[in-house]
Amino acid sequence: MKTAPSEADQGFLARAIDLSRHALENEGKTPFGAIVMIGGDIVSEGTSSVVELADPTAHAEVMALRNAGKSLGRHLFEDGVMYASSEPCPMCLVACYWARLPRIVFGATSHDVAMNGFEDLQLYRQLAYPAERRSMREDVATGHLSEKASDVLRSWAASLPEPVVPKL
Repeated sequence: MKTAPSEADQGFLARAIDLSRHALENEGKTPFGAIVMIGGDIVSEGTSSVVELADPTAHAEVMALRNAGKSLGRHLFEDGVMYASSEPCPMCLVACYWARLPRIVFGATSHDVAMNGFEDLQLYRQLAYPAERRSMREDVATGHLSEKASDVLRSWAASLPEPVVPKL
């Protein structure tokens, strides 16, 4: 569900946008910035560090999540909000879900990002296709290797203090 950002949200979003401008103009990075807020406080910031770190996952939102994890000593942020200069790409959006953020507020849309040469919309489309129609081939193991991989997962689940609830 999408709603308009509050006045307070607008201030935090402005900070994320300022980070994107700083990354572009002062650091020669791509123009993306993000912050994680918890309890009204900025607990971390991130800018795109893909080229500098030679890491295709080092997007601004991911860097903000990594920094929040280091700062807080945890990986779940059910009490947080992500503010991002642009609508997150599929990877960053899923990272926000993995972090259990209940909310994200962003400035530019994926359409704006696409109009300026970034592939986010194309990636969203790829993920909507069934596996056999995607541009990247996906090969799944069968037989012994599939069973071996599944056995590792079952071992992990069996080691937990509470029974695992399937998430199908």
